Amino acid sequence: MDLSVRIGSLTLKNPLVAASGCFGYGVEYADLFDLSSLGGVAVKGLFLSEREGHPAPRIVETPAGMLNAIGLQGIGVRRFVTEKLPELRTRNVTVVVNVCGTTIDEYAEVSRILSDHEGVHAIELNISCPNIKEGGIQFGCSLIGTRDVVSAVRKVTKLPIIPKLTPNVTDVAAFAIAAEDAGADAVSLVNTFLAMVIDVETRRPKISNGLGGLSGPAIRPIAVRMVHECRQAVKIPIIGMGGIMDARDVLEFMIAGATAVQVGTANFVDPLVWGKLLDGVQDYMRRHDLTRISDLVGTLDLKGKVAAAAH
Repeated sequence: MDLSVRIGSLTLKNPLVAASGCFGYGVEYADLFDLSSLGGVAVKGLFLSEREGHPAPRIVETPAGMLNAIGLQGIGVRRFVTEKLPELRTRNVTVVVNVCGTTIDEYAEVSRILSDHEGVHAIELNISCPNIKEGGIQFGCSLIGTRDVVSAVRKVTKLPIIPKLTPNVTDVAAFAIAAEDAGADAVSLVNTFLAMVIDVETRRPKISNGLGGLSGPAIRPIAVRMVHECRQAVKIPIIGMGGIMDARDVLEFMIAGATAVQVGTANFVDPLVWGKLLDGVQDYMRRHDLTRISDLVGTLDLKGKVAAAAH
């Protein structure tokens, strides 16, 4: 069975990518399993400089998910390329770097620095984090901002560019189109939904930032719908994410139109979920006589479902 998929010029050995923000810089999990067995690792978001993020508490569990407001804490791009990237390179990891910025120039400069270092395979532009007030989502909620960031980064790198889209807009497909028109090689979606959890005894938010990003199985049906909408709107590949917990969830995203998927919250529940996901996908391929997983992408049969429901 051929599990490989293509994201622009990049070939992944399988469609499973560790989601940014949920897997550290990858090296933290290197002793648990073979990182090269994954399709890729999207590392924690990087600004030009180090960033402390928000004070604790920053994570709270919710029904069927969790709320986080980490605030994009990170070591900065220069420490990453000297401290983390060399080990990822020796472990033969396909590295997708999540790039952050408060200005368009910062996005471009971080991307330029990464492009000068061997072992970086793609750039995921984080224009959708709901947990910071400056940069990020202010670009991802603007069609012009999305185009401008992608265009600026396109000028400084030949690496595949993958803008990460926010679900906190009324028409996510329009943003996928804007990214494609500006030169993106793919899009990833969705990032977390802006949400709040309140402690009724203290009448205060349960996380220090007040608002945070909701992830986990609670958001999956909405994320699947958004992937399907974007698949109808753009020709570039889509990396789907949002509440994937088992192989059926992976397959659902791919049938909706995702070429690959990112898995995040599930990693907090079971850091060894990856082997189970791969086994489940391969079992499905055997049962359905599929020789290439890429043949499953975008095969949703809406007419058949409508006819069956009507009958």
